Amino acid sequence: MQAGDWDARYAERQQWSGEPNPLVAALVWDLPPGDAVDVAAGEGRHALWLARLGWRATAVDFSATGLARGRAQPGAGAVTWVTADVTGWSAPPGSQDLVLVAYLHLPDPPMTDLLRRAVGWLRPGGRFLLLGHDVDNLARGVGGPQDPAILHSPRRLAPVADLLEVDRLATVPRETPAGTALDTVLWGRRPSSPGASV
Repeated sequence: MQAGDWDARYAERQQWSGEPNPLVAALVWDLPPGDAVDVAAGEGRHALWLARLGWRATAVDFSATGLARGRAQPGAGAVTWVTADVTGWSAPPGSQDLVLVAYLHLPDPPMTDLLRRAVGWLRPGGRFLLLGHDVDNLARGVGGPQDPAILHSPRRLAPVADLLEVDRLATVPRETPAGTALDTVLWGRRPSSPGASV
């Protein structure tokens, strides 16, 4: 989908809850606040939540309408809002303590290229979290995109995981009103050893 398509969806109605995804919240809530970027932030629910926890959060998305919804929320002044296509946008290298990519789905090579660059935005020891619809969801789950070329899997994310000290790379269930969906999670940190490179 293009930016105009997402603008139309956001203009029609609010797309998602204002609360963070439960798995995102469980993994991130007790981290010490620092600098964070919410990649393909949509309406900015995760950036707003991070800001409430004390993070200096940046929300990046190509939908001006989606970001406008976020800017209208309480606490939005604590978030930096950036209207940009994430495939061409970059944070300064080594500037972030957390990179969050939640439910962004692109074909390869753009997806892997973006994620590998995003690891480079992290300071040594900074955290990387990707969460998105798993390809197995097509056969064993509900909802989500139906194009296998844009869905995640632990195998597809291996080139990104190779750049991290990985805590978790797995297919995980997510309960929805329509039934159980399957997501992929990649949770790790940028190595802090002097010889590590991205």
